[in-house]
Amino acid sequence: MGVEVAQVSKISIRDDAQTVGTLRSRQNVMLRPEVAGRVLSLGFTDGNRVRAGQLLVQLDDTLQRAEVQQSLAQVSIASANHKRNQDLVAQNFVAQRVLDESGASLQVAQAQLALSCARLDRMRIIAPFSGTVGIRNVNIGDYVKDGADLINLEDIGTLYVDFRLPERNQGKVVAGQVVELDIDAMPGRMFKAKVEAVDPLIDVNGRSIGVRAVMANTAGEASLPPGGGKGGAGGPKGAAPGAAAAPATKPNAPAANAARSPSAAAAPAPVTAPVVAPLPSGCPPSVLTSRVSELPAAGPSGPLRPGMFARVTAVFAFKPEALAVPEEAIVPQAGRQFVFKLVDPSTMENLGALPPDTKWVSKRLEVTIGIRRPGLVEILTGLAEGDTVVLAGQQRLQKDGTAVRVVELGRPGGAGKPPTPGAPANPGAAAPGSPAVAPGGAPAPAAAPDAGPKAGGSPAASR
Repeated sequence: MGVEVAQVSKISIRDDAQTVGTLRSRQNVMLRPEVAGRVLSLGFTDGNRVRAGQLLVQLDDTLQRAEVQQSLAQVSIASANHKRNQDLVAQNFVAQRVLDESGASLQVAQAQLALSCARLDRMRIIAPFSGTVGIRNVNIGDYVKDGADLINLEDIGTLYVDFRLPERNQGKVVAGQVVELDIDAMPGRMFKAKVEAVDPLIDVNGRSIGVRAVMANTAGEASLPPGGGKGGAGGPKGAAPGAAAAPATKPNAPAANAARSPSAAAAPAPVTAPVVAPLPSGCPPSVLTSRVSELPAAGPSGPLRPGMFARVTAVFAFKPEALAVPEEAIVPQAGRQFVFKLVDPSTMENLGALPPDTKWVSKRLEVTIGIRRPGLVEILTGLAEGDTVVLAGQQRLQKDGTAVRVVELGRPGGAGKPPTPGAPANPGAAAPGSPAVAPGGAPAPAAAPDAGPKAGGSPAASR
């Protein structure tokens, strides 16, 4: 019975999953006014960085300031009356009821002042966190209604990567795991992110789990040598593709040279807070302003932008010495996986009459498979390194102990003396018929067997 065979070999294989994701800002908000008003001033420039607590939009607050001044006057009058009544009660000139009424009037005046100050503070729109502003939708003098979009603020110093994985990977992905990203907008660069959270809810439509990873906004690592090879002219290692090196200038170089420098042209404008008129005396500081002043400053931003498309590779494990066979050797039957192994006739019992030149017989073994790769299957149990398995002709092996002969090996150039079953593979070279390993540890697909003897060549060995 003629069959094709291959040897079980050890390869380096990764347990990973590929999917797609989207980059998102760590923090982002669309600033909108809570009340209607006319834009009095803008405290930012489109596309520039701002810091937390910086005034971005000032609405006309003339009416609100007048209300605050009126409330301050009422508080002053109520406070004076209450102080006077305290002195009169101490001298028994007025009843205690008069003092209580004056105290209540003072509290009402103070509450009215707090309300006036809150209305005044709503005319100021400040940055809730440090980041980069987008392109504004209003100009000075525009009348805006409450809830109108004014300007978006993005914190892109750190980015999130949102992606989804099949539900079968829910037990493999954990917080703190590193994932690899390829950004289509930045070819030749490789980025890494760390899983921050896994959504506990599985999507019932796609049966997938949501995962969020966090990454710094950097230029990433070069996945290929700059310039296409060692010593190429592609620029220094780690530089972004197409980025020109800034020319060195002396400390006293003219300003014109600095202006022509690419690095100087790309440098963002300094963040400056506009001069803002303080709130009238008596108004407490804004609660939002006091909170954002405690927030840390945003990190420097890089070339990545929210909304970019990313190809995500989640690496769960790396196996440097995994046993693998070509996928053609696997024979599924009734939900179980089998292979046909070649063994020496002397190792089997109750064999019938065999041809006199029989060297190998077949034996069906159940195996447990692991990771699948193009053309390769990992074997967890059932086989050992150096075992010989059948690649083609399994349908003719009806029972164990069937005499077989190797008519063609699984890889080109493998014709000749077949490998001895059970012999260990040569550690210094790939075994005949064994899957190759591509550079970087990724297994290469097995080559197709020869269709027959080529013109001018010798036919495959037949035994």
